[in-house]
Amino acid sequence: MSARLTPSRLSDAAFSRRGLLTGAVGVTSLAALSACGGSSTAPQGGSVPSASAGGTAYTGPKVTVSFWCGWTGADGDVAKKMINEFNAATPNITVNMNVMQWADFFTKLPAAVSTSSGPDVAVMHIDDIPTQAAQQVIVPIDEIATALNLQSSDFAPAVWNGGMYNGKRYGIPIDVHDLGLYVNQSVMEKAGLDPTKPPTDENSYMDALDKIKSKAGIQGSWVSPFQFTGGFMFQSLLWQFGGDLYDSSTTNATWNSDAGTKALTWMVGLISKGYSPKNVAQDADYIALKNAKNAFNWQGIWQVNDATTLSTTKITTARLPKIGTQRGVWGNSHQFVLPKTTGQDQNTALAARYFINWFTQHESEWATSAKVPASNKLAQSSDFTKLTKLQSFAADVPDVHFPPAVAGIGDATAKLYDAIQAAVLGKQSVDQALSTSAQAATKVLADNKKKYGA
Repeated sequence: MSARLTPSRLSDAAFSRRGLLTGAVGVTSLAALSACGGSSTAPQGGSVPSASAGGTAYTGPKVTVSFWCGWTGADGDVAKKMINEFNAATPNITVNMNVMQWADFFTKLPAAVSTSSGPDVAVMHIDDIPTQAAQQVIVPIDEIATALNLQSSDFAPAVWNGGMYNGKRYGIPIDVHDLGLYVNQSVMEKAGLDPTKPPTDENSYMDALDKIKSKAGIQGSWVSPFQFTGGFMFQSLLWQFGGDLYDSSTTNATWNSDAGTKALTWMVGLISKGYSPKNVAQDADYIALKNAKNAFNWQGIWQVNDATTLSTTKITTARLPKIGTQRGVWGNSHQFVLPKTTGQDQNTALAARYFINWFTQHESEWATSAKVPASNKLAQSSDFTKLTKLQSFAADVPDVHFPPAVAGIGDATAKLYDAIQAAVLGKQSVDQALSTSAQAATKVLADNKKKYGA
């Protein structure tokens, strides 16, 4: 299995690009696994531990639960705090959290599972679930969803369906982290615009950019050629113009459609019209926003806690403007999964399930790490609604799209980011970049069906 950072794994790397093992709650160590290579074959042996209680309660003896995740940034600090609270409130369960960069996570997890030394519970992104399920690294957890009485109506459809693979549930939703519009209100004021009324559609967006350019002398909407955040911006626009990444059978990449051409042409147009520099470095769009050299940044929710605490300039958040004919937003979701185990103690299995239940019931606290609770009920709770800077992201959740639940989908989507970079940097025309990359992605899809099964 490749250790390359896939689209989903990078969403947390945006919090902290250190890419290092940052520490752990408890004493469990990953040192013994550090020399293990990745595996593209399914781990042998193992079974799904039976646990009839399914996580609703734990009344057994003292046990230790091993928990792996890739929360290396501010979200890791919040998770550590929550796990300390859980351990204090549940003296018969001690959860040890091991944190590593996502690239290491997806190298070490299959290796650990294949040697029966994997964790009892883990977290991964919604678009990593199909690949790990196909490789039998994680197991179905329908029994937990049933025992916890989770219903599709409790979640946005994309979030609920995203935890499924081949008709079985592999993920319990925790959150949604999506793209939004960051607005430098100081720049808007300088241009004579009402800072409390960010643009909501193409006309108001372009009108604001004209005023910001002419009156404030600022290029107001920087276009990144990188996945962060140009790749996410393109996908949002693709859906807004009525397109999609793949066809219904996930046999062909379809971003070289008329909708894809409109989306990428609009992005490149921001550069040719002078609203963005020609060659924006990684993260330079966001840094410029903070330095009042940029007005609008299509950026992920993960920057909220940083952007809204600045003292030198005023930054707020808003829903993505509707540039196309309908709403569409890039997003992702963390979900709990159960790695495959062999001979796991029944009490440990029950404790791991109870931990999943407890954590998801405390999603409002988890939201302080800059996330939207996956649960509709918790997203509407007073504990979450008081987090005002996150409300625009929550409002966009019904419009969030996820990649299809197909094994290896991240490798296909990676071809799209090559196209965006080529077009935004002027190395290829929009049509050429989209066509070439779609052909390459379609080949990846065909190869993946052979590799993982249809």
